[in-house]
Amino acid sequence: MSLGSKLSKLRKENNYTQEQLAELLGVSRQAISKWESDAAYPETDKLIQISDLFRCSLDYLLRDAAEAGAGSAPDDAPPESLSFRPLPRERKSDKTLWGLPLWHVARNARGIVAVGVKARGVIAVGMKARGVISFGMLSAGVLSFGMLSLGLLSAGLFALGGLSAGCFSAGVLSAGAISLGMVSFGAVAMGGFTAGALARGRYIAIGDSARAMIALGATRASGSLFQKIGELSAQDVETVKELLDSCVPAWLSWAKELFKHLL
Repeated sequence: MSLGSKLSKLRKENNYTQEQLAELLGVSRQAISKWESDAAYPETDKLIQISDLFRCSLDYLLRDAAEAGAGSAPDDAPPESLSFRPLPRERKSDKTLWGLPLWHVARNARGIVAVGVKARGVIAVGMKARGVISFGMLSAGVLSFGMLSLGLLSAGLFALGGLSAGCFSAGVLSAGAISLGMVSFGAVAMGGFTAGALARGRYIAIGDSARAMIALGATRASGSLFQKIGELSAQDVETVKELLDSCVPAWLSWAKELFKHLL
């Protein structure tokens, strides 16, 4: 059996695609293809990496007489702390639902519950995750949690969604250090209805520094219809509510009622 045939056999036994093996070895997919077809041969350092990766001896790779040594650890294997560690092998459930395995663990995972570098499923966990419920560095779903998150309900360092919460958030209802939304809460809040240290709104803004049609500020307020610095009197509260009723369109009544309760 040639080196290329052995490499192809080991790769398939360990559930790697040519692309995945190429990434592990730091070469192109075309290089793997050439090695497996015996059109080219790996350099010495790549042979050592292959030996460590598949736990086989260099003799097995290079000499036909050593085929029986497949799967045995090389005599000169480096210490475990320095060995080349492969990615976990693919695993998935034999049972399926809607044509998908109940669970799938792989580099590119797809299942009801999917875990991988790239994961797609009802519940997805990975570097890039897409699902009804998703967790990942980059995540998208109905419920989405991650560093960069997109969903109906999203939370993360950067969050975008219907309801969003994060350091930087944008959504219909958003909360964060820097927040942008129709209803927005944050240290810096911008949108239709805002509350925060620095609040900039269209209809009403409540904060330390506020600017909107109705501006209620602790130290600074700038409003085109009404403005007040400091605490509101009972009469001020009634005036603000009347102005909200008159200037806010009916389709935003939910936001108007929310801010009435904040007064």
